[in-house]
Amino acid sequence: MNLLKAASTVSLLTLASRVTGLVREQLMAAAFGASAITDAFNVAFRIPNLLRRLFAEGAFSQAFVPLLAASRERDGDEATHRLVDAVASVLWWVLLATVVLGVVGAPVVVWMMASGLAAFDQAVFLTRLMFPYIACMSLVALAAGVLNTWQRFAVPAATPVLLNLSWIAAAWWGAPWFQTLGVEPIYAVAAGVMVGGVLQLAVQWYALRRLGMVPRLAWTPGRIAEAWAHPGVGRILRQMAPALLGVSVAQVSLLINTQIASHLTVGSVSWLTYADRLMEFPTALLGVALGVVLLPRLAAAQAGGDGQAYSAMLDWGLRMVVLLALPCAVALLLFAEPLVAVLYHYGRFTVQDAAQTVTALQGYGAGLLGLIAIKVLAPGFYARQDVRTPVRIAVVVLIITQGLNAAFVPWLGHAGLALSIGLAAMINAAWLLIGLLRTGAYHPQPGWGVFLLRVLLACGVLAAGLWAANMRLDWLALQATPWLRAWWLAGAVATAALVYFATLRALGLRWWATMRRAP
Repeated sequence: MNLLKAASTVSLLTLASRVTGLVREQLMAAAFGASAITDAFNVAFRIPNLLRRLFAEGAFSQAFVPLLAASRERDGDEATHRLVDAVASVLWWVLLATVVLGVVGAPVVVWMMASGLAAFDQAVFLTRLMFPYIACMSLVALAAGVLNTWQRFAVPAATPVLLNLSWIAAAWWGAPWFQTLGVEPIYAVAAGVMVGGVLQLAVQWYALRRLGMVPRLAWTPGRIAEAWAHPGVGRILRQMAPALLGVSVAQVSLLINTQIASHLTVGSVSWLTYADRLMEFPTALLGVALGVVLLPRLAAAQAGGDGQAYSAMLDWGLRMVVLLALPCAVALLLFAEPLVAVLYHYGRFTVQDAAQTVTALQGYGAGLLGLIAIKVLAPGFYARQDVRTPVRIAVVVLIITQGLNAAFVPWLGHAGLALSIGLAAMINAAWLLIGLLRTGAYHPQPGWGVFLLRVLLACGVLAAGLWAANMRLDWLALQATPWLRAWWLAGAVATAALVYFATLRALGLRWWATMRRAP
């Protein structure tokens, strides 16, 4: 499958996921605002989500997918199925133990995450309710790794919609029902999270069944011992050790930021969460989609010794990042207030909440290019089964991030945390790029200088248009006419996109041809 076609499929399905995700955040903002209980919920959801990113989508996927692709390339489908059986069995029993420990130790976990929460006890209860979510999503990550290796990208990209739909149903119908029963309404949303996790797992398991790759789990002590003894499991564990350190660095940074935010003004955790959801929209559409598609293809090229194809795929991925991420960064920096106003400024989400979310979003926007570029550059190392280099970079970047926090948080508050993450991501991406260039793994194709100049000039025109649109209206004052405000936003965004791509074309950059040159 052509990279552009695969990436477009993942992006479109991810778009559906992000749109439904924004709807869910709109409901959360309108129904609950930014308060002590929303801070508690966001911390409680962040705990299993952090572990999911740490173990499932992070270290596990980085070690599992390249090995799976190489196994299929060299040994065939049957041997690869045995590898999946062994890995799934080990993962299942480890997850079971993790969930039990997490539920029992929830007070300690919440204290480590956000000891300054005003609604600490509620956060503990919500954590216990949602902690099993990590088991569902870890098994989903395993299924997604198999499906992506077989180039079945659609199902893994589409299933997050199920979480959002379950969440929306819980907030729309479940929360009012809980309130009539005298139960805290936000507990309904926590139940909706669990339902969404189960639905995602069920759909991906069905896709594996159709592929003939459903894992055969080991239940007896003898079979469990055999699974642990499989050489592929040992290789994954050895690869996971440095990968876990690398991913944990990013998650430790998130942990520290959450801890700091819990000691700032009440609502700080929620403001950062709302801004993070908007920042993740372009990150998922571009970075995650490109990373998901590139990793198995890069690993296969590396296993086959095709260095030219490997370098060409990286070059195309980086051009897509510059072409599409730079205008998104400009939008987050100059058009943050209209975005926040239209998407969140309803119900209990006040003008102050909107203003505080805007500053956080602008902080993320300063580093959006780096946040997306990492999703393309890091797989370049993972495909070569070099996890140590990104780890070393991540450790240093963690130290830099905390130094930036010390400089920015006393001055900017919670927005300083977002700005630190953004700037540190730019450093991380630049360092990864330099590493690939120095090793000779990546050789930039001709024309980068002219390409960058054209994109920067088009972004300058875009910036002028967005600034004018932002200054033309008082977006927060239009709360009484939400549909009019939404139409103004849709028109401004559509016009900005047309201006950007028309400017590129006028400057001689055939952007569509650039996208279609995917290897």
